[in-house]
Amino acid sequence: MRIPENQIDQIRNSASIVDIISGYIQLKKRGRNFIGLCPFHQEKTPSFVVSDEKQIFRCFGCGAGGNVFKFLMDYKSISFVEAVEEIAEHLGITINYESAPIEQQSELEAYYDLNVFAARFFSDQLLKNDNGEVAREYLKKRNIKPSTQKIFGLGFAPFNRNAFLNHAIENKIDLQKAKQLGLIDSNDKGEYYDKFRGRIIFPIFSPNGRVIAFGGRIFSGEENAAKYLNSPESLVYSKRKTLYGLFHSKEEIRKLDRAILVEGYIDLISLYQAGVKNVVASSGTSLTEEQVQLLSRFTKNIYVLFDADSAGVKAAVRSIEILLKQNFEVKIIALPKGEDPDSFINKNSKEEFEEKISNAINFLEFLTQQYEIQGYFKEAATTSTAIRQIVRILSFLNDELKRNLYIKSIAKKFGLREKLIETELNNFLQNQNTNQKTISSTSRTININSEKLNLKTEDKVDNPFEKEIIRLLFSGNERIITHILDNVDVDNFTNENFKALAMIVEESFNEGKYSPAYIIDKIENDDLKNFILDISLSEHSISKNWDDLSTDGKIEKDTYEYAVETVKNYQIFRIEEEIKRNNKIIEESKDELLHLELLKRNKELNEDRISILNLKLKNEFGWDGD
Repeated sequence: MRIPENQIDQIRNSASIVDIISGYIQLKKRGRNFIGLCPFHQEKTPSFVVSDEKQIFRCFGCGAGGNVFKFLMDYKSISFVEAVEEIAEHLGITINYESAPIEQQSELEAYYDLNVFAARFFSDQLLKNDNGEVAREYLKKRNIKPSTQKIFGLGFAPFNRNAFLNHAIENKIDLQKAKQLGLIDSNDKGEYYDKFRGRIIFPIFSPNGRVIAFGGRIFSGEENAAKYLNSPESLVYSKRKTLYGLFHSKEEIRKLDRAILVEGYIDLISLYQAGVKNVVASSGTSLTEEQVQLLSRFTKNIYVLFDADSAGVKAAVRSIEILLKQNFEVKIIALPKGEDPDSFINKNSKEEFEEKISNAINFLEFLTQQYEIQGYFKEAATTSTAIRQIVRILSFLNDELKRNLYIKSIAKKFGLREKLIETELNNFLQNQNTNQKTISSTSRTININSEKLNLKTEDKVDNPFEKEIIRLLFSGNERIITHILDNVDVDNFTNENFKALAMIVEESFNEGKYSPAYIIDKIENDDLKNFILDISLSEHSISKNWDDLSTDGKIEKDTYEYAVETVKNYQIFRIEEEIKRNNKIIEESKDELLHLELLKRNKELNEDRISILNLKLKNEFGWDGD
């Protein structure tokens, strides 16, 4: 079934892009157009423009743009067909679908259909097949009822190497598409085999209820196998834009105007089964801006409920910052030590869980508790470090009244003058505003002028220190990995393969897993997996120009100090390359205003570079760590 082109035209022409977008973000009239804060990236000065006349939108900060369908697709992480159907429903237009041969279906629809085909196969294996008894017994032990299994479409992937493959061949399924969706794979001889084997299958749904991917959990105790295996990114699935369980929980979230965020599939399912239905899961990935933006459509109140272990605490702390940036009201639910949401709800009643919700603490209390547990408040030096970190998190709040109230709380708790806390906060706010203004204005100007200057993406120089950072991320050293992830934004990597690898490490690390053997198992691309194995097991220099690029080659390799030095070299190289790019624009452009902006930016970059170099020199005369 497909939507006729003439109806797509009718729906597009009948819709007002201003009315549709105004339902999600606040727009203000300015001249002939409307402006607002872009929903696709963080900004404080509006750069998002909507034209009622032309029925298009454009963000001059991040570059997002298109028609009303594109807005909904990006904002809601849905397909083109879903966007058309949603707007048609909003307008009261009835769609008259028409049949089309499978070969004429859009590629997206073919992928959706294939996922539904696979979901039915896995479900039948669990509910109807004798071989699924072992999986049914496992779910019974986990107290997941058959009715709940059906609600979430749970399934079972048989241990047989070719169970799904044979079923797909019998039904004339496109095996290449099945491979692209991660349902099957092939060996060096080109022979296909099932990717999911001997696992409980968790279908992952779009917010509108379409199957977009799968998660598979091992349950038989097989050694050397990853606990979870997930579908790869595809045309219908983006991990960063997906929250597990949102399709089932969105109405309850709207009704209660609050969401509970957990980590795993079973945590969510157990809570839902117990009657706690306003719950979503990040599914093992670190919380992303895209996921938070998606959730903001339903509520701005969130309760973070992660495992009561060190990994869960780290994940909670990382989540708080990104939630505050999106203006969420954040509270943290504390569970007894050693418990997770699944174990707690199975041992206790819904009422006892709701009591935990009522006792949830705000992010300020949570951060203070964690620093106290870690012993930060025993000495003046570490106390000041902890307070500054708390104030830094506070700086992400956009509500000035809330910030002032929290300033009073911090001052009272630690016996400090409010003015002192306010000064620290203003320092952080000033740095944020400077960085945001510079990034926003520079990116806009360069985007506008890049065609005239003939600047191409090829002009972007790979950072030669990225490779060494990747190698260090696979070192298995928790302290080294922590330092890198705390000081390097992997989204800024110029090499896309390195970026993908770093994100895999980051996701695993947030789960408390940093063993190279575990992380390498999660890499689905064989070439990348082989690359990591090569650089992990043999000596590789960062580049042939290492001695020229590095300001200090005397630090012993693979130590924490070496990792710190590598990160600094990486930061300096990025700064120097940005200065070079700015200078090139200045040379080739006749725009005097642009010259002034870039010269000011270069001055700031040079100050940052000198600051890093001074710290490097200080370390040469007596390394004292950080």
